[in-house]
Amino acid sequence: MSYFITKTIETNFDEAIQKVTEALTKEGFGIVTDFNVSNAFKNKLGIDFRPYRVLGACNPPFAREAIDAEENIGVLLPCNVVIQQKENEIIVSAVNPTSTMEAVNNEKVSKVANKIHDKLKKVFEAL
Repeated sequence: MSYFITKTIETNFDEAIQKVTEALTKEGFGIVTDFNVSNAFKNKLGIDFRPYRVLGACNPPFAREAIDAEENIGVLLPCNVVIQQKENEIIVSAVNPTSTMEAVNNEKVSKVANKIHDKLKKVFEAL
């Protein structure tokens, strides 16, 4: 089982950010962080890097359920969604919660991870 879900979409980078954000919102996720890797590399390292953003998506009811089941699960939150441009392709990837949560070895967390996976699958189908 892969640790991520991925899909190549046909659009430009800025529209991809918008489409991903809208699809996440429709499935109950909010964007709690937005890490612009390209800007960070330029500002801190002086490196020009391809468009690359990491959106931290959170579905509060599922986050609450997971934290109630495992108090330290926050180290694996939020769900990161990457939008990157490689040459002329826009690639969207997200953490596979069922894969990453296996290490927790908690049945309640696994159930939450499955619910989140189902929601992320809908997000990717909408792209």
